[in-house]
Amino acid sequence: MNYNCFDVTISGKIAHLQLKRGDELNTMTPDFWRELPEIVSGIDADASARAIVISSTGRHFSAGMDLAVFQGGGGLFNLDDGPKEIGRQRSTLRAMALRLQDSFSVLERARMPVLAAVQGGCIGGAVDMISACDMRYASADAFFCIQEINIGMTADVGTLQRLPKLIPEGVARELAYTGDRLPAGRAREIGLVNEVFDTHEDLVEGVLDIAARIVRHSPLAIWGTKEMINFTRDHSVADGLNYVATWQAGMFHGADMMEEFVAKSDKRDPEFEDVPRLPEQL
Repeated sequence: MNYNCFDVTISGKIAHLQLKRGDELNTMTPDFWRELPEIVSGIDADASARAIVISSTGRHFSAGMDLAVFQGGGGLFNLDDGPKEIGRQRSTLRAMALRLQDSFSVLERARMPVLAAVQGGCIGGAVDMISACDMRYASADAFFCIQEINIGMTADVGTLQRLPKLIPEGVARELAYTGDRLPAGRAREIGLVNEVFDTHEDLVEGVLDIAARIVRHSPLAIWGTKEMINFTRDHSVADGLNYVATWQAGMFHGADMMEEFVAKSDKRDPEFEDVPRLPEQL
């Protein structure tokens, strides 16, 4: 399928999503907000990949929200044809904000890891997006900016909720309050990105290689691992231990573990069944 904002390829169990509007700084147009959840949810539902890599083209990863989102016609926040009473208008705006948030929450809900490869500027809404990914990597020229404070608004699509759980809270607050740029080297120091690559080409190649190492493992075990890490982030250790015990009671039956042992003995790569397609796709 052709998309206006993304090129999508699936090879070797890796789905590669590339933002393709490099000349327009990959701003997040109304099409972007419609396409991203459709693509990711589709990959997850079909179990057509075991890892997702999000990269970009052009000088910047993404300059964030496009003004067209707020304008009439195709804009997501067009209230011209909506309710006129103020309370109903506000409730519509809230519903729209939740919709935007869910466009990135699908990255967390996906049963496979999502890796972000960031070159150049990662600004505003782009920080919201990469904060919802499992891992982040950057080229040496990359920088991150919570742009919303610079235009007189509070970030509202996930940065303020996720970033303080990825980096020290004081650093997250400083970035959110000042709107300063965070360069790639400093992002590596504080743990926002796992690794910094010299060039954009090295970055994409390196992240695809990491994804390839992930997809060699049991997709059921990877799904469970992602589920547990996300759950434990938001719950106590005791709750997390209880959840993983319950998960294992239902999901772990030993076949994939045996395949790992046999493959090592046979000096071959293990072969695993994909996770099942989600019921609504049957």
